[in-house]
Amino acid sequence: MAQLPDAVEQVLRLHSPFIHAVVNACRDRALLPELQNHLSAAEEAGWSRLVVALRQVIDGRRDQSLYLGLDEEDRILLEAILRGIENPATLPPLNRQSDPATAAPGLAAMIHAAGSGDMNAFATLANMAEQMMKAGGDMARLGGVMRRLVDGERDADLLSRGMSALGRDLVLSILDELAKLRLQ
Repeated sequence: MAQLPDAVEQVLRLHSPFIHAVVNACRDRALLPELQNHLSAAEEAGWSRLVVALRQVIDGRRDQSLYLGLDEEDRILLEAILRGIENPATLPPLNRQSDPATAAPGLAAMIHAAGSGDMNAFATLANMAEQMMKAGGDMARLGGVMRRLVDGERDADLLSRGMSALGRDLVLSILDELAKLRLQ
């Protein structure tokens, strides 16, 4: 089994397009109107403290007080953005296309770890599920059953109810990977 990325790497992978959008707008002010739309959406999604900090970054502020009041995920994002402004080579890679072949093992490993009491995995999985819920479609449905997977639900029909064939295949792949992990 591939080594599961740590929580920081998971957050960076999940939010790499957002990180790039902020850094690119800081470097090219012509992109600010588009970024403002992203920031408004982030604010509506409950990231108001991060958005306040990012608006200060856009205005040129770079001091440590930007981190005050931010949760761990927000701090990870802010740090990546500030590093990216300083040195774009540090930006997380943009992986616009998710590889389903790697999604199932990674999600299964997180679910298994969270179900075994790993609180970092549980917190990361909760953040991922929240983002999946916002994505809509099969991802929203999968995000909605994450807690049930962590709690041990393995009924594929129940877990994939309302999903397309691709969503169902992903659920089946996750269940297959969880079965492998249980045997280890």
